[in-house]
Amino acid sequence: MKKTIRQLAFYLWLIAIWQVVCDLKIWPPYLFPSPGNVLEALQAGFADRSLVIGIGISMKRIALGYGLSVVLGIGLGFLIAASEFLEATLGGLVLSLQSLPSLCWLPLAVLWFGLSEKAIIFVVVMGSFLAVTINTQAGVRHVPRIYLMAGRNLGAEGARLFAHVLLPASLPHLVSGLKQGWAFAWRSLISGEMIFVSLGLGHLLMMGRDLNDMNQVLAVMAVIMAIGQIVDRLVFERLESRIRLKWGLTVSA
Repeated sequence: MKKTIRQLAFYLWLIAIWQVVCDLKIWPPYLFPSPGNVLEALQAGFADRSLVIGIGISMKRIALGYGLSVVLGIGLGFLIAASEFLEATLGGLVLSLQSLPSLCWLPLAVLWFGLSEKAIIFVVVMGSFLAVTINTQAGVRHVPRIYLMAGRNLGAEGARLFAHVLLPASLPHLVSGLKQGWAFAWRSLISGEMIFVSLGLGHLLMMGRDLNDMNQVLAVMAVIMAIGQIVDRLVFERLESRIRLKWGLTVSA
């Protein structure tokens, strides 16, 4: 509760500074709108349902793209970690590809899939699953050998060893990879929607730019940040807390 109050007070303080800067009129209102004007744009976007539709479409895309990223990333990460040959070859390629910004995949997406939903999903997957792969691989590699030896001594082999020893022991790195993958997927999605002429939050952002409507631009940016914060608080923060509690890294209240 205290953490929420501190965060709320901090954001109110930032908004107050924002309003003070607007009152100084350093920039014209059409370049640097006030918090009140952005709030009006938010209300208008929800009133005409443009933001509601944009959020719905973007969340549908991120659910599909991120879901594919998690499945592919975890599978590939465990596969690379299980083979020294794959780690020395495919592992290096994954690290190299991870250094590419998600926008680099846009030309390939357009050429392979055209201006379609598949192209946007492809950009989301390529921007996300590599991070999941790398963290999954790191998590498996950091599992102490004594855990595996103890599991085998207790009769765990194959799938049982994976399910009861390897997977639980690698969860801290795995969750970190899922969280990082979500952030990359969300940014990749918005980038893809800004390029392709399709509905979504990224498209609304570009519409605001094309219309020179900074109120809409900042309103959509606020929605994008809010969704990212909500997902982090409701999903990843709770998951990390449970893992820390289970591993004895924190105590229950």
